[in-house]
Amino acid sequence: MKYVALLSGGKDSCYNLSHCNANDHQLVAAATLSPQSGKDEIDSYMYQTVGQDAIEFVARALEVPLYRQVIQGDAIEQNAEYGSRIAGGAGVLGDETEDLYTLLKRVKVHHPDVQGVSVGAILSNYQRVRVEHVCRRLSLTPLAYLWQRDQAELLSEMIAAGVKSVLIKVAGIGLTVKHLGKTLNEMQDTLTRLNNLYGLHICGEGGEYETLTLDSPSFKHRIALDGTEVVMHTDNDFAPVAYLRIKQASLHPKESSTDGKVEVPPLLDDRFGELKNVVETSVLEQYEKGSSGTYEPTNKLHHIPDHPSTHAIGSWLAVGNIHSNLSLRSEIPLEEQVRDCFIQLQGILQSHDLRIEDVANITLLLPSLAPKIFAAANKAYAEFFGVSPPSRACVGVDLPEGVGVILECVARKDNTRRALHVQSLSYWAPANIGPYSQAVTVEPYVFVSGQIGLLPASLTLPSPSSLALETALVFQHTDRVIRAANTAGGHVLLSLYWLVDYADTIHTRRACETFCEETPTLFLVVASLPRGARIEKQVLVHTGKFTVLDEDTFIQVSHTPEFVSGDIHAERTQILHTAEFLSEDVDPECGTKVSSEAILNSTRPPILNWQVSRFDVSGISPQCVVICARGHPSREDAIELEKIPLLSAFWATALSARLFHRVEADFSPSWSSVSRVLFGDNMPATTFIPCRYIGTWGSDERWDWAVAFVGVS
Repeated sequence: MKYVALLSGGKDSCYNLSHCNANDHQLVAAATLSPQSGKDEIDSYMYQTVGQDAIEFVARALEVPLYRQVIQGDAIEQNAEYGSRIAGGAGVLGDETEDLYTLLKRVKVHHPDVQGVSVGAILSNYQRVRVEHVCRRLSLTPLAYLWQRDQAELLSEMIAAGVKSVLIKVAGIGLTVKHLGKTLNEMQDTLTRLNNLYGLHICGEGGEYETLTLDSPSFKHRIALDGTEVVMHTDNDFAPVAYLRIKQASLHPKESSTDGKVEVPPLLDDRFGELKNVVETSVLEQYEKGSSGTYEPTNKLHHIPDHPSTHAIGSWLAVGNIHSNLSLRSEIPLEEQVRDCFIQLQGILQSHDLRIEDVANITLLLPSLAPKIFAAANKAYAEFFGVSPPSRACVGVDLPEGVGVILECVARKDNTRRALHVQSLSYWAPANIGPYSQAVTVEPYVFVSGQIGLLPASLTLPSPSSLALETALVFQHTDRVIRAANTAGGHVLLSLYWLVDYADTIHTRRACETFCEETPTLFLVVASLPRGARIEKQVLVHTGKFTVLDEDTFIQVSHTPEFVSGDIHAERTQILHTAEFLSEDVDPECGTKVSSEAILNSTRPPILNWQVSRFDVSGISPQCVVICARGHPSREDAIELEKIPLLSAFWATALSARLFHRVEADFSPSWSSVSRVLFGDNMPATTFIPCRYIGTWGSDERWDWAVAFVGVS
């Protein structure tokens, strides 16, 4: 795409251009924001203003037109979010971010074919969020290929690629006036030493220093500084603040041979590359053995509960089974059905003194994720959210006849809610491909959106199709999102793997075993996934932080959860009826055709498997419980579950339940008998999700139903 460079003149904004070019984007213009006339520098939260007296030379070195905008606003909105969570919200009047909007809007007038904006952000969420807000309003794609890169590696890459940037401002401990004018190459050892001693950011992400780029792989000419002046802002023995005023500069021809190769980081980190090899080996072994795939059901469930299911515990609210009241009218477009679902949700939230902005996570179930359907759903969905929308998993399932949309959500009124909403193309992890955040933190949980195996730099799936690469990518994306959402990381309490082919479940299970991921886990085969992906991973994370009373003082402590599982082998037997489970003649155990009579006359012992994530903290019940079983849910199942001491405290804290079940069976009546025993009148919000296959961690069993509970203490 054609793009404009958002230039400060520093190393990051200039080096990012090289990666934009490496990804086949075309630079057509540069844009910069400057302090008012007569000022070398202002105290801006958003922009590097020192060095603006040489920015014209940077644009001339790139041989592109430069568009300038004087910074008129102030840092009015200084919170992590910028703008409103309400749909359609604009920017903040008088904020310096709006100067960027004015600038880029003017660039679009002169270059209407511009589609992208190069941004040199590495670590600053503050800057990234605001640039992305402006770009979204102008239908521009941010290109931030340095985002979340390791700073030591990045600095070495810049030097190796021939980036010649000099320090023009120092403001960090250990840096002094004598360092002004020195190149990155000359400063690398000093910056590394100061990082080890004091935690100084090697790339200056904490504002410890600023640079001016004199040469870079994207430059057509090199810049020479012919006259400079040191300006002392604050004299301090440990961390003086000083900068260079550029009094005279000139352009000179450069030799292309002086530029090194721009190094694109590996697609996979080492441990995820190893995981890819494990899956590749598993796929090859299975291919040599031969295997059967999944089947498409011909007889779909015709009934789901008529009304939404809700449950509130304290400030938490879960809402399940929302489906459109319009869906029985076949001529109603999908967009209208999505809108109807959200209108229902808004009413339910209001009745609990909550708003749509308080929603943390949504699961959206559609009949298909074909491009037109996915786009239509996203269009209507986006009408209800502004900045920092909820995290989301979107899955195509075999919905009952007459039902076009089902959604469920978790909400909480919490002023500490934090969203990781990355809309930039980068090497880090995929930008959102819909109106959702990659993760939303509502203590103590981090709700992570479903991750598919997109190549982050292009937002495309691997071609040719590769389960091994997609699987490695979803593991890596999930890991990176968790780390970016919560600097201390977190603990996965629940993993859901959505797949479209039963044959892929064994390989995904081996990936989990390789990754040592011991947590309640389900493998769910459904009709389709976004963009035609083969696998989608969705996790719930706990921060591991607890506030406990230590003598007379409340302190915060960290704990690691333990994973506990067990089986219940009942003595009773049950006949499985074709009408309840099967499309005429498909054996659910292997996908092969058999006679209906053989199924009717067969018996097998019901078995329940339970899995728990729990913290060994006094007064805290398990956070996540997964139950898997054969046959229909029964009162006897509930009685057996009640006998498990580890689960006894959980039932009163269960907030939500997702009941995954075989497509061909109606489980809602039988589930009611179980839930009445376990929960009485305090049933968790329940959503029924039809699946073509249900499996779990550590077992090859094919289950008829499974339920994933999330609790709050």
